Parts: sequence; C-alpha cells; structure tokens
Amino acid sequence: MRENNNAAPQPLPNKKAVALKYEPGEGNAPVVVAKGQGRIAEVILEKAAESGVPIQQDKSLVEVLSKLDLDQEVPPELYALVAEILSFVYRSDQRAGAKG
Repeated sequence: MRENNNAAPQPLPNKKAVALKYEPGEGNAPVVVAKGQGRIAEVILEKAAESGVPIQQDKSLVEVLSKLDLDQEVPPELYALVAEILSFVYRSDQRAGAKG
C-alpha cells in the first residue's frame, strides 16, 4: 500500500491552546476568550497568527489556564505567570513597531 503524501496532516490530539484578552481599564485581569485541544487548538493558533497576535508556548501555563472557564478572569494566583506573557506581548509589539 502506498502512502498518500498529499493527505492533510492529522491534528495532534494532545495539543492545547488558550487565548487571553486584556483591555486595560475593562476589568481587573485578562480573560479567557478561547480554549481547546486538538484541531480546535490548531484553529486558535491559526487565527492568532493570521491576526498578528503574539503566540507564546508554555505547556504548564496552558495546562493551568485550560482549567478556567470561558470569559473567566485569570485568578490572582496566576497573575505573575500571566504578567510574563503580557511582557512578552509588549516586547513583541515594540519590536514589530521598530521594524515597521
């Protein structure tokens, strides 16, 4: 039997993604706006890339954040970890602005 090299790659069933949104002045903390695993995680990552949203990979943090509900604010015990993400996004935005 020949392998079909044109077949779409199969999604990784254990891949997870969580999207956060933070608008200063619109709440106390970032909010979970999307989460999922497998193909849903891939769609979240694709949409982020298409929209120019910085992506940071941190399996431990995704594992913790994926336990939160949609539209739930990040709890205070995770502020330090999420602050690292926001710092990453801020630096990415600054670099993008310097290039453009």
